[in-house]
This record gives sequence, structure tokens and C-alpha cells, in this order.
Amino acid sequence: MENISLVNTQLILMGLSETGNFRYFFSFITTVVYVTVMVLSAMIMFVTYMEEALHEPMYIFISNLMFNQMYGSTALMPKLIVDLLTGCYTISFTGCLAQGFFLQSFPCVEYFTFTAMAYDRYLAVGHPLRYPMLMTHKTTMKILIEMWVYVFVGICTIILLASRQTLCGVEINSVFCETISLTHLSCGDTSLSVVFGFTWTLIMMVSCVLVVIYCYIRTFLVCLRISQEACQKAVHTLVTHIIAFSTFMAAAMLIVFRYKIKGESLSVVSHVVSVLVGALSFTLNPIIYGIRTEVLRTKILQKLQRHKRSRLKSNSE
Repeated sequence: MENISLVNTQLILMGLSETGNFRYFFSFITTVVYVTVMVLSAMIMFVTYMEEALHEPMYIFISNLMFNQMYGSTALMPKLIVDLLTGCYTISFTGCLAQGFFLQSFPCVEYFTFTAMAYDRYLAVGHPLRYPMLMTHKTTMKILIEMWVYVFVGICTIILLASRQTLCGVEINSVFCETISLTHLSCGDTSLSVVFGFTWTLIMMVSCVLVVIYCYIRTFLVCLRISQEACQKAVHTLVTHIIAFSTFMAAAMLIVFRYKIKGESLSVVSHVVSVLVGALSFTLNPIIYGIRTEVLRTKILQKLQRHKRSRLKSNSE
């Protein structure tokens, strides 16, 4: 195969070109999902910021989770909507690297945030008296900064290695672009890129999953020794985390391993399913935490009721 110059290279997103007459329907669904994610996530972040009672580690981590939802969905959906509406199915090589950076850093931050939330709940339930000293506001912010820096450094390294690959094709079997797609197009030596990306991702995922499982088990064991009311509250919070974490894990595994399952013959159904599953994981987190977190739900409803009353009062005047 002939080497392709990376200067002004336009890659073709084959998943978009296969949508055919359904592209307007898919663009409508994507728009609804994107607006829902942005509105709900922004609302949760705004209420958490405005309400001093919510300036606690758990709600700060939830706000980081909501910000990451907005960050990840913005990296994917606006371009997807425009491409579907205009029938433009190409992306520049630089744009591919940029989209890959955002789409690959999003799930990594998600993993670390869920891990931090599990650890925070374990400390709150297992060490209630020492919790204010163990999980201070400073400690919370330090954890958030460290996770974002670690993810950005790791993903930047993966993107840098991908940018040095020699491409011998322009057709990407997906509706979005990331480094796995570029590796499939490469006809040069990709061993360093593949080994580093796989090792870095595996270490991150395994360590996060192990910490989450450990914290969940220890928290459930503590629940067996405390009062029934405290146990019910702790279990309710854990179930919320488990639902959100397992949904995200399932969506991430499907999107990643669909390459292994289908190989190079990915059908339009596979593309649509992967995007819909990803969109579902984007949407569920704001809904899950907005509904199942009682204090957060109450504060949101109070804000909405006050806003409604103020509008009615202004209209009557």
C-alpha cells in the first residue's frame, strides 16, 4: 500500500457514510441526547456550586463527573450532529488526533472519578469520626488535579506516538476518530504505540476496578456492624455508584471490544449501537445522580420552584 502524506490528509468516517437516509433521524437523536446531558449536568454543577451545604467531597466528585460528561459529549456530539446534517463524512488528521485526545481522556477521568467516589464513601462509612480530617477540601481538590494531570500526560503520550505513524489508508470504520482507528490504518511499526497504550490503559483500569471493589466490599462489611438507618443510607449511595459505574463500564467495553469482535467488517448497525450505548452512558449519569441523590434532588427541585415562582411574580407585575 502507498504511504499517505499526513499534511492536509482528510480521513473518511465510514460509519457516517453508511447512515444513508437515516442520518437526519440519527442527528435528531444525538441532538436530544446532547442537550439533555448539557442541561442536566450544568444544573447539577450550578446547584452544587451555589448551595454551601453541598460543598462536600461527595458532591464535588459528582460535579467533576458531570463536568466530564459535558467534556466528553462535547468532544463527540456537536461534530457528529453537523456531519450528519451536512453529509460531510471527513475529518482532518489533526482533527482526528484532537478528537482522539478528548474522547480517550474522557473515560479515563471517569474511571478515576468513580474510584475516588468509592474511596470517599468508604472513608465516610468506615471512619466517620476521622472522615473530616481524612477527606478535607484540600485533599479533594488535590485528588481531582492529580487525576486530570495524570490522564492528560498519559493520553498526550499516546496521541504523540499515534501522530508519528505512517498511514496507508484513509477509511476509518467508525463514526468518530481515535488512536485505535489510526493504528488500523498504519502500515509501519506500531509496536511501541500499541504496547504503551495497552499497558497504560490496562494498569489504569485494573487498579481502578480493584480499588472500587475493595472499597465496596469494606463498606458493605462496615454496614453489617452499624445501625440499620445508617446502613440503608450507605447502601443507597453505594447502589447509586454501582449502577453508574457498571453502566459506564459496560458501554466502554462494548465500544472498545467491538473492534475485536467485528474486525474490519463493522456494519452500520454496529456503529449505531456503539454510539447509542455511549450516548446512554452519557445521559444516565446526570439522571442517576440527579434522581437518586436525595439532597441533590431536593436542592434542584427547590431551585426550580424558586425560579418558577419568580417568573410568575414578574409576569403578574
